[in-house]
Amino acid sequence: APASGASEPGRVSGAGVCKSRPLDLVFLIDSSRSVRPLEFTKVKTFVSRIIDTLNIGPADTRVAVVNYASTVKIEFQLQAYTDKQSLKQAVGRITPLSTGTMSGLAIQTAMDEVFTVEAGARGPSSNIPKVAIIVTDGRPQDQVNEVAARARASGIELYAVGVDRADMESLKMMASEPLEEHVFYVETYGVIEKLSSRFQETFCALDKCALNTHGCEHICVNDRSGSYHCECYEGYTLNEDRKTCSAQDKCALGTHGCQHICVNDRTGSYHCECYDGYTLNADKKTCSVRDKCALGSHGCQHICVSDGAASYHCDCYPGYTLNEDKKTCSAIEEARRLVSTEDVCGCEATLAFQEKVSSSLQRLNTKLDGILEKLQVNEYGQIHR
Repeated sequence: APASGASEPGRVSGAGVCKSRPLDLVFLIDSSRSVRPLEFTKVKTFVSRIIDTLNIGPADTRVAVVNYASTVKIEFQLQAYTDKQSLKQAVGRITPLSTGTMSGLAIQTAMDEVFTVEAGARGPSSNIPKVAIIVTDGRPQDQVNEVAARARASGIELYAVGVDRADMESLKMMASEPLEEHVFYVETYGVIEKLSSRFQETFCALDKCALNTHGCEHICVNDRSGSYHCECYEGYTLNEDRKTCSAQDKCALGTHGCQHICVNDRTGSYHCECYDGYTLNADKKTCSVRDKCALGSHGCQHICVSDGAASYHCDCYPGYTLNEDKKTCSAIEEARRLVSTEDVCGCEATLAFQEKVSSSLQRLNTKLDGILEKLQVNEYGQIHR
């Protein structure tokens, strides 16, 4: 996880530029009779001091101890202890065995019974180094050349620490190449503790992220292999150069939830927008109608006038008038012409009707005059009778 070794540009982690890299580490300690009790205590102190320089844990360094003389005893396996305190206490309880120095048998036992997945070693896919440190003060009483070669061929890195009467040629036979980095010699057990600082340097993994030479645009993450890789902030994806980052097209993922329009932001995020005539709701996702005129479905020939969120009416440009369908418009001069034509037709009909009425009235008046004359004649005749 990035939290276990991530560094942002310009920042150096508190651990500095060197830290213990994860190992499957096995100590093979010679406890033959030539190693006096006090000297054996010095060996255990040496082992404990190396443990102090390591990050101990299931995901970090795991430690096992193989005790050997003429026989071999696995004191504890790699999976036995997961913290420094209990691990150092277990080392403190180790006691010497007996006579003899069967270094080859000790290497074979470590290879067959300790560096196994069942015993707590991690598999090849983990890329966790397998390391063995052999501490001896004598000459091996068995063949070490072939068994050490097989151990190295299986991927075990062998360090040989010789004390006092240790045979240098045998140390070189057991150790990995280059020998100058894998063979150590001290004259007495009294100074063996000083080698712990040498192994601290040996097992140091350079914190390349802390050096600020990684070139990662966003985040540098230290890998357990001693290397590093780049990662990006949330909302960004790593480019093909494995260094720089680009904002993700979150809108293209189809998970944005925007009802209308999704807009990518420069920050690698996004926001929702609405079509014209709509307004974004409080949930910042859905949209509601704001202006029906803006929807383009109003049907007004000239002008749509919004009367609120759910209503509208049509209007016309200057010089036009709204027709009876309340949608289309006609020019005012044309409307006047139509009205004038209708007025002319109306006048002609009126005149014709008026002439007809006038003619009828004239005929009626003529008849009335004849009737009145007859009445006057009759009245006059009656008077003279």
